[in-house]
Amino acid sequence: MYHGTREYTIKLLDMADEGILDPMAALEAYLCYMAEYQVEDMMRVNDFLLEEEDEEDAEDLLDNFNYVGSRHHY
Repeated sequence: MYHGTREYTIKLLDMADEGILDPMAALEAYLCYMAEYQVEDMMRVNDFLLEEEDEEDAEDLLDNFNYVGSRHHY
């Protein structure tokens, strides 16, 4: 699946494939390791978000007092 210099990626995928490592445990560890903005970006890049979730996020942003484009920002 992966080629080149992805030594640890390949190792982790092989461990999950061989049943040495629980894939859900690896996913949880990885997601906890990443910053929230990275998780969001990964979800957007891989189309893991539904369209209505994107719309809700946009509404949340407009209500965020710290966002310059917010309807509450002065």
